[in-house]
Amino acid sequence: MKILVVDVGGNNLKLLVSGQTTPRKVPSGPTLTAARMAASVRKAVADWKYDAVSIGFPGPVRDGHPAQEPVNLGRGWVRFDYARAFDKPVRLVNDAVMQALGSYRGGRMLFLGLGTGLGAALVFEGIVQPLEIAHLSYRSGKTYEEFLGKDGLDRMGKKRWRGLVAEIVPRLRTAFQVDEVVLGGGNVKLLRLLPPGCRPGSNANAFDGGFRLWADRQRAKGAR
Repeated sequence: MKILVVDVGGNNLKLLVSGQTTPRKVPSGPTLTAARMAASVRKAVADWKYDAVSIGFPGPVRDGHPAQEPVNLGRGWVRFDYARAFDKPVRLVNDAVMQALGSYRGGRMLFLGLGTGLGAALVFEGIVQPLEIAHLSYRSGKTYEEFLGKDGLDRMGKKRWRGLVAEIVPRLRTAFQVDEVVLGGGNVKLLRLLPPGCRPGSNANAFDGGFRLWADRQRAKGAR
């Protein structure tokens, strides 16, 4: 069974199908609607054969569909018929969930995506639970995302941001009682040292997660 994985980002759609080794990219951005996404993807992978599609969506997911419209993209994602647009079975999950599943090695793992925002998911015995840590208040009326996301990095600078990562991540590791924390997202490369009990993730893990949604029959809560 060949799976097409679509990792939806604010700047690009990253695409890979089973059996291929080199991902393809399609520009996204604030005018990208769900319909345009599907059309752009189908055009970009017209020479690839696939039997099913996995989509990592940058926002909350309920019952296999976006629960709300994305912040940094166009509209029309909530009610869109993805299976009809691709003419294939589709499983859509939160993008942090897809990366978490692809990063998982066993036990109890917390995934934190340090990117534009703060993605989070918990994996326990192969079952993935999306988390909304990002919008919880942490300090001075600001949320975790406002400290660990890109706005916090830009506001505080690298040195202070690194200090907040070193402060917050161990607390979350203790709170969720996990064996390890995987730090993914584009900004993890800015860390000189990782907090204890952490390992770096990779954006490529999102593709592995998309494949696992079908190959291992591992289903994320909120993905059905």
